[in-house]
Amino acid sequence: MRQVAIIGAGMIPFGRRDEDSLLDMLAYASLNALDDAGMGKKGVDAVYVANMGAGILQHQTSVASALVDRLSLIPAAADAVENGPASGASAIKNGVLAVASGYYDYVLVAGGEKMREIVGWKATDFVATMTHPEVEYPYGVTLPGMAGMFTRLYMEKYNLTRDQLIAVAIKNQKMGALNPYAHVEMIITREGIVDDPDSVVNNPMAADPLHLYDMCPVSDGAAAVVLCSLEMAKKISKKPPVLVAGFGQATDTHTLQERDDPTDLKAVTLASNQAFEMAKLTPKDVDFAELHDAFTILEIAESEHAGFFKKGEGGKAVEKGETSLGGKFPINMSGGLKARGHPVGATGVAQVVDVVFQLRHELGKDRQVKGAKTGFTLNFGGFGNNVVAFVLRRAE
Repeated sequence: MRQVAIIGAGMIPFGRRDEDSLLDMLAYASLNALDDAGMGKKGVDAVYVANMGAGILQHQTSVASALVDRLSLIPAAADAVENGPASGASAIKNGVLAVASGYYDYVLVAGGEKMREIVGWKATDFVATMTHPEVEYPYGVTLPGMAGMFTRLYMEKYNLTRDQLIAVAIKNQKMGALNPYAHVEMIITREGIVDDPDSVVNNPMAADPLHLYDMCPVSDGAAAVVLCSLEMAKKISKKPPVLVAGFGQATDTHTLQERDDPTDLKAVTLASNQAFEMAKLTPKDVDFAELHDAFTILEIAESEHAGFFKKGEGGKAVEKGETSLGGKFPINMSGGLKARGHPVGATGVAQVVDVVFQLRHELGKDRQVKGAKTGFTLNFGGFGNNVVAFVLRRAE
């Protein structure tokens, strides 16, 4: 199998984009990635589009076919990939396999979601469609509700504190304020909003013990990457290619109550281990990570289950500043889902785009991980029942 590299990465600012359709956003991000690759529209053999909810939210299906036509890429192959919040990483994985096999030479992967058309309980209900249709959804189970229960169990088992959760929110919102693509560009402290000394952060309880600022926003947005073989990338790319050194994917039971230990994110551990094994690396070889922090608890739990910290040590690491820029192991220097936003189909692709920017050393000093050579992404589907991880490495 051929080694696969990323030669183009593009994104559009996440947030509320009333002026754009879903297809507009996917097209803009795709064109940014193609321009970044320096290849225009020529040579694209296949397009994979990650999207979870167009059929529900926009009453639109066959999004991949529509994007190929919109970009004038006919007769390129087109496939849509739906895997809940892990749709983005799943689409990239499919693209990687297509290039690695030698069947396609150049693949465009785009992920997008337009979610701000619905807000409040409707948005919560949309995301809840990934819960079990017989034993969870009919009884009002939601993803924030699951996260609240998971957090309470994690607190009791590992002595996780509320201050440690707050530390994640403060860190990620600070980084989001520095990211031009982020949905939430507001720095918060324990006392209020920075630059507004009279403010008091309105941070009500959302799903005990999680508060509003423990959760990511509902966002519109899109991101895209261009893949080809590493051999080709070294010949045509004017920027350092980023090698997809390893990937892994694993599943767990659909319902939390069927798991032996609901605090054990087995799919995270398995997917991460597969990615490290394929890359012939260990967590100690990674310089930074983009983790799926739809809820602050997930950044902490994933950092432990992926092997970057021992169980019960992730929260302490955040509190000590070890996961901040310049710390022992920076996490979510993009602001994460918490601040960059979470248009579910786009998230897994956006994580990879952010890592590409880091590995090419293209960011400012306020976000760039010094000397970054190896990065890691983890895209969390459902409540840990379908997880995809990548190890990405700068190819000199």
